[in-house]
Amino acid sequence: MLYGPEFAADPESVYRRLRAYGPIAPVELDPGVPGMLVTDYDVALEIMRDQARFPRDARRWQEGIPPECPILPIMAYRPTCNLTDDPLRSRLRKAVTDTLDRIDPNALRTFVERSADRLIDRMSPQGEADLRTDYSFILPLLVFNELFGCPAELGDRMVDAIQEVLKWENSEEANMTLALCVLELMALKRENPGQDMTTWLMDHPAELTDEEVAHQIVMLVGAGSELAQNLIINTTRLLLSDERFAGDLSSGSLLVEDALEEVLWTDPPLANFGATYPVESFDFHGVRLPADQPVIISFAAANNDPLTRAEDRVGNRAHLAWGIGPHVCPAQGQARIIATVAIEKLLDGLPEMELAVPAEELTWRPGWIQRALSSLPVRFSVPPESAQAPPGARYPVTEPGGDTPTAPSATEGAPASQASTPHVPARWWRHLANWWTGNAD
Repeated sequence: MLYGPEFAADPESVYRRLRAYGPIAPVELDPGVPGMLVTDYDVALEIMRDQARFPRDARRWQEGIPPECPILPIMAYRPTCNLTDDPLRSRLRKAVTDTLDRIDPNALRTFVERSADRLIDRMSPQGEADLRTDYSFILPLLVFNELFGCPAELGDRMVDAIQEVLKWENSEEANMTLALCVLELMALKRENPGQDMTTWLMDHPAELTDEEVAHQIVMLVGAGSELAQNLIINTTRLLLSDERFAGDLSSGSLLVEDALEEVLWTDPPLANFGATYPVESFDFHGVRLPADQPVIISFAAANNDPLTRAEDRVGNRAHLAWGIGPHVCPAQGQARIIATVAIEKLLDGLPEMELAVPAEELTWRPGWIQRALSSLPVRFSVPPESAQAPPGARYPVTEPGGDTPTAPSATEGAPASQASTPHVPARWWRHLANWWTGNAD
């Protein structure tokens, strides 16, 4: 089985046992929910490139899944470019990639730097911190609030809901909360459009429906914020615990990029996903694949397939952490910028940083989709004459006369809107909420 603390603590031992079944192994995704897990690198490549035999549409599968099943909100069909097939996939992906292409990488880097500096300024007088709750969780949230033109309080609620969905506890309720947050953001941008991804998606020539826009936002914010925080934390853990890196944390960006690439090979933040659903049963590489049963790609297991693993991976980007083929991650460039800059700023801003507990005592959050630490406690030197950071806000706050940590998200221009939430027609709101939960009228 892929659920529970045992899998989270040592997934590699589970992958080793599953390889005895061949390139694809039967697994239990949740109590009573079977699936097939791909652990072979070459077979994973073949599946991800074959849309005809391995479609992404989950609707036939989810007909037999109880609505209270905690993995359903994560795996259920949504009209997003990563969970649909052509021709819809191509139209949605065009809107997403065009929107991402409008983000200026230099402006994004500047905003990440400013936000990181403010978070580090709040941590540095303490001499210790949990880098997950104090840094890696908050930083991507600030970035995505900016990119989507989302007020901080609304963004806070949105990412909290995503966190609850990924815990697989009360995920049905959290899924509805997430839907309402996204609809609220869309209503705000409909009345107050700006230079932000929400507005660009709504105005794209592909003419996405309201439902389609809402689901692309969830995909981008959910995957982006959760996986960015995991990539930051997993890479920082490696830098602080592996003797190949820990001896020289002052060597600059090349060191960070090498460590980040190592994590994408060994501990990718999205460990198992890319679910496909064969519409009929057939034999594939000596394994019988049942119809309408999930075939999950284990990016982590395939990356470390003993038959294809290379000992020297420096400069090698042939891992599967971003996916491959028609569903390859469209935002990997932005994710690299966020993670690399965030880690570089940590190493520069917290001198003599070290783990506060032995690396083997760190614990991982339950769940088979993400590879995520529960916490990353560290110690570091306190700068001389460092003022006590003010308690309170979850986000970096702007003192009177201070600089707001806001940089243009795409073109030189507007910060995220702080306008009050506009009135939303009840009928429009109810229609979209019903659509989200599969009860569209």
